[in-house]
Amino acid sequence: MDVRRIGVVGLGAMGAGIAQVAIEAGFDVVGREVSDELGTAATERIGHFLTRKVEKGRLAQDARDAALGRLRTTTDVSELVDCDLVVEAIVEELQAKRALFVELERFCRRDTVLATNTSALSVTEIAAATASPERVVGMHFFNPAPLMPLVEVVRGELSSDDAVATALDVVDRLGKVAVPCHDTPGFVVNRVLIPLLNDCVRVLDEARVSPEALDAAMTNGAGWPMGPCTLLDLVGIDVHVHASEALYEKLRETRMAPPPRLVAMRNAGLLGRKSGRGFHGY
Repeated sequence: MDVRRIGVVGLGAMGAGIAQVAIEAGFDVVGREVSDELGTAATERIGHFLTRKVEKGRLAQDARDAALGRLRTTTDVSELVDCDLVVEAIVEELQAKRALFVELERFCRRDTVLATNTSALSVTEIAAATASPERVVGMHFFNPAPLMPLVEVVRGELSSDDAVATALDVVDRLGKVAVPCHDTPGFVVNRVLIPLLNDCVRVLDEARVSPEALDAAMTNGAGWPMGPCTLLDLVGIDVHVHASEALYEKLRETRMAPPPRLVAMRNAGLLGRKSGRGFHGY
């Protein structure tokens, strides 16, 4: 399919980032939020980031204005009817996503490709809520979407070749790097990264090192561009714990379970950059 208009459902940090990437690439975007206030806030946030690119000389003012003109927001799912591709970026809860996909199927055209941005849930289980699972795929963007080049394109058990091809084509037109994979817990990156970060946190206590020392060890000794504690703070302790719990539920591998230290931090509101304090202060 020649995708021209993209719908994005959920305009939080991830959804707004996806919408920004799409309008910059020349797509018309319809963003859906649960209230006009949230839709307006997302538009203003996207406009702010585009303005910063203008100030840094990375985007012309007229290109910034044209991109923002390609975005409109709504609270009505039925207004996604003319979208060729809809990307879901709502809360990471299976039942909420399944309910949304039932609604999307009711209002979107029969040939519209429906994509979920889930990072840890099963694309197949989300698609099973619909009567047309063949048009459901995963498009897992990484946060922040405007900066991170990777998108995992996930084939569910019943995803059609056409739906997957459409998703891959869109990723290419967005200027991103697509990694096609099948629907397994954690897909590619999280299947490797989550247990690895959990191991790093366990080392904090076992080796009796500080977060600063562990970050220094991994950046200077293993060549990581960012230390594990800094990375966890960037991702969000709560986000990591949620994804870790989801993977442990599926795989029952000890390394997948979030370490008690991370759970305690999550419960205490030490979420990283978003809360001003995690392993480090911000």
